[in-house]
Amino acid sequence: MSIEHLIRVIPDYPKPGILFRDITPLLADADGFREVIDRLAERYQDKQLTHVVGIEARGFIFATALAYKLGVGFVPLRKPGKLPSATYRYSYQLEYGEDSLEIHQDALSVHDRVVIIDDLLATGGTVLAAVELIAQTQARLLECAFLVQLDDLSGVQRLADANIPSYTLCRF
Repeated sequence: MSIEHLIRVIPDYPKPGILFRDITPLLADADGFREVIDRLAERYQDKQLTHVVGIEARGFIFATALAYKLGVGFVPLRKPGKLPSATYRYSYQLEYGEDSLEIHQDALSVHDRVVIIDDLLATGGTVLAAVELIAQTQARLLECAFLVQLDDLSGVQRLADANIPSYTLCRF
């Protein structure tokens, strides 16, 4: 099954010149969504993962389903102020300002093996922040995985330059 045809293109959203990749039709299609989770599960089923880490917010959709399918824990990476216990925080630059992600300090340890999941790889800033947070917990990061990779942006190259393995289901 091709999941690419379930990702809608919306021109000029959220601003002129942007081609927005809308995953909501994929999420609404039971077979398409199942295909995504099954393909990710097949890739990671023999990797002895202890947790799947999801980036707020759309990364949670895929990360929780994958964690369930693999029978491992889920760890959320959230925007500041959303986690109730002690956190590690990493701030990073966006093209229009700065943002931050947080993880509970006790969410992972040196004994854990994780994969980071997000819906989209564009410039790579958010996932590189996620990688830094995982490093603070001392867990072992096996790979970063994405539903969509935008080839005309620098994200995949930034990950490669940092020696961070990545996997993508579809590229545009």
